[in-house]
Amino acid sequence: MERAAAGEKFCPSEHQHLRRNPLRDDWVLVSAHRMRRPWQGQLEKPPQEDVPRCDPANPLCPGARRAHGEVNPKYESTFVFDNDFPALQPDAPEPDADDHPLFRAASARGMCKVMCFHPWSDLTLPLMSLAEIRAVIDKWTEIAVELGASYPWVQIFENKGAMMGCSNPHPHCQIWASNFLPNEASLEDRTQQKHHRERGVPMLLEYAQLEAERKERIVVENADWLVVVPYWAVWPFQTLLLPRRHVCRLQDLRNGEKDSLASIMQRLLTKYDNLFQISFPYSMGWHAGAPTGPYLNADCSHWQLHAHYYPPLLRSATVRKFMVGYEMLAQAQRDLTPEQAAERLRNLPEEHYRLDRKEAA
Repeated sequence: MERAAAGEKFCPSEHQHLRRNPLRDDWVLVSAHRMRRPWQGQLEKPPQEDVPRCDPANPLCPGARRAHGEVNPKYESTFVFDNDFPALQPDAPEPDADDHPLFRAASARGMCKVMCFHPWSDLTLPLMSLAEIRAVIDKWTEIAVELGASYPWVQIFENKGAMMGCSNPHPHCQIWASNFLPNEASLEDRTQQKHHRERGVPMLLEYAQLEAERKERIVVENADWLVVVPYWAVWPFQTLLLPRRHVCRLQDLRNGEKDSLASIMQRLLTKYDNLFQISFPYSMGWHAGAPTGPYLNADCSHWQLHAHYYPPLLRSATVRKFMVGYEMLAQAQRDLTPEQAAERLRNLPEEHYRLDRKEAA
């Protein structure tokens, strides 16, 4: 890389710089000029597209037998069951106490559920109808209320694609409830509280208003929601889904907002798939609002409902972003600006590429 000339004007797509993430109170190094370097690293296999609609050997399919012998019902919409291999269980004993501060432990109890979005394995959210996506949102809300009645945190998350560790090709997510606030939730609680105390407005509400005005990083938007590549994004095509009004928890959404949420999710995920014309892998998760359980009656006005999407792909369907070396030992670094990523996503069609192929056939 050539050195910048004296007096040269800063250009974010040419000159490395740091950006602060106010949600995590940390920084990301942006080095967009690195996209020009040749790639000779690992290439991933494109995701499988010929997934059978119903495979009796797939434990998430209707009527299939799961690991411990349970048989799924012949479900026709969403289906929720207790995870057969849960990371959290409600009856774990207390860990032994250790007086030394370097060897602290604490109780970890909870519940882990699996939620199938649809009975067909060859569908993903962007290929489902708006009514089917709305049914997913309603079930998310129902479980968040059910588990949130007693647990402080309910984490809804979807790992899509084998690249993200998904072992079953079937549209589904997981929901873990815990008796503790996980690290990310605890961190976001502190940063949002600090911002609200200093500026008198929820951080992500103010941020959404600013992004709506500037329009540099918007991917899709409607009357109730907007999706942006956040200013501080770490992953190449990372997005943040935000409501336009102040909403503390998923269950506080109005019916119309749930309908428009289904629409904007379908539009975003269609653009993701169209980017490299594959079933786009990602990890997504709802920070489904303020903590619950013992926090239900607390003042949580600093919180704003939001969802994170973290896709790993960088240059193509086979080249992913690795978080290694500098990222693990120093801080996060990205190879294209959030504005460049947003523009690429924004300019993609909203008609799914697989539907185009079917019409052509």
